[in-house]
Amino acid sequence: MDVTCEVLGGGIHDLELDADATYGDVLDAVGLSTHEASVLVDDSPVPEDRPVGAESVQVLKLIQGGT
Repeated sequence: MDVTCEVLGGGIHDLELDADATYGDVLDAVGLSTHEASVLVDDSPVPEDRPVGAESVQVLKLIQGGT
């Protein structure tokens, strides 16, 4: 399954995921954990254990690293 993932403030990624992928797998594919970010579908957060059902998602980073 192909999914376009926009990491807000971090670019767009074209992902190729397994047919049974979850939204947590989307986060893994862009190098983020469920503690760092949330996946949004149509501007609403979705649980990381829900199977991917959208062709396009957004990822919102919840925390920023310090210097």
